[in-house]
Amino acid sequence: MHIARLRKHSGFTLVELLVVIAIIGVLVGLLLPAVQAAREAARRMSCSNNFKQVGLGLHNYHSAFKELPKQLGGSGSNLQGGDRYYRASDRTNNQSISFLVGLTPFIEQQAVWEKISNPNSLDLTAPTALRNPLWPAMGPTATDETNTSPRTNTRNTAYKPWMTEIPTLRCPSDPGVGLPAMGRTNYAACLGDANRYADSGPFNSRLVSNSYRAQELRASGRGVFVARTVAKFRDILDGLSNTIMAGEIMTDLGNRSIRTLARTNLSPTVVQDNPLACAADIDPERPSFWLPTLTRVVSANQGRGYRWANGNAIFSSMNTILPPNREVCTAFGATGLGMLPPSSNHQGGCHILMSDGAVIFMTNSVESGDLTIGTVRRSRTGPRAPGSPSPYGLWGALGTRASKEVIETEL
Repeated sequence: MHIARLRKHSGFTLVELLVVIAIIGVLVGLLLPAVQAAREAARRMSCSNNFKQVGLGLHNYHSAFKELPKQLGGSGSNLQGGDRYYRASDRTNNQSISFLVGLTPFIEQQAVWEKISNPNSLDLTAPTALRNPLWPAMGPTATDETNTSPRTNTRNTAYKPWMTEIPTLRCPSDPGVGLPAMGRTNYAACLGDANRYADSGPFNSRLVSNSYRAQELRASGRGVFVARTVAKFRDILDGLSNTIMAGEIMTDLGNRSIRTLARTNLSPTVVQDNPLACAADIDPERPSFWLPTLTRVVSANQGRGYRWANGNAIFSSMNTILPPNREVCTAFGATGLGMLPPSSNHQGGCHILMSDGAVIFMTNSVESGDLTIGTVRRSRTGPRAPGSPSPYGLWGALGTRASKEVIETEL
């Protein structure tokens, strides 16, 4: 007699399958933020490393030339006719190039430097033909504006070096790419905690030395970099480890961010006397963006960090008036003086480069003093008198090179 044996069939019930799927979903939900955080941590480290290379380049430049590259330097002086330092030109760069241009051979960009430092015949609008006349040595202005002068081809986007994207100057956390920008930068020179004549330096509009502006700049040019002025490490009396040399900046994405699209068309007096001059134009429902009705902003091709070779305020400068990731506010568009805080896509702050070459992460909550006090300038008294400690607390003190503030916080 055969006894029938029951066979047990293995498998999952529908309920078991659904439980497994639910568990997997929960695990994926927990894992994805961790993966994103790990990726951002890697991007942030790469960003810091690139900034470190810029710092090493600045130190090597100083070792070679006993000075730092100028912010707003280059060719051109005693301009004639309708030429002005704030106008575009294809015959000279009108002393408008950034500190990053002279730095190129010190950050392994010798090929770019050789194209800049010699006359250049390549025209990106007609790559098969030689440009006549040649682009000048040290290049034209790094501009994409129009000008009424019949002698000037002002859309210098045909000059290849200015359109070149240099990887060392980019932070991987910044997604900005392509037009309407020229070659972008995420690293900007520190101009200190004041802004009077930070756009012109000690020159008039024709780039002729001007005694009045030079006197004003002696009081307000308090950072490591001063417009169209030679800077040396010996000038940093507060100590290299206590003074900011450069800061990180985001580049504009076309989304009306207060950090990358400057609110402009204010009087110079307003931006010198009121650091919070543009705060009322921020959208209260979306505090990272300007009000939709605000029209007084710079042109779409003048976003923050849009031109690595241009030394004007918007493109490659920052200051220590407003703390990191606050609004950008200027008097005269892209060339103007104003409030130019550093910024980044990193959570909670941004990188800054100290004068000794150290890269540190500065939080948005850094102590920044009294933002209702205007900037230090000549002929002012009290906390605004020339030589005074910075009105902007620890943040402002780190931006000044020789104001004798005592830094009691370990960075």
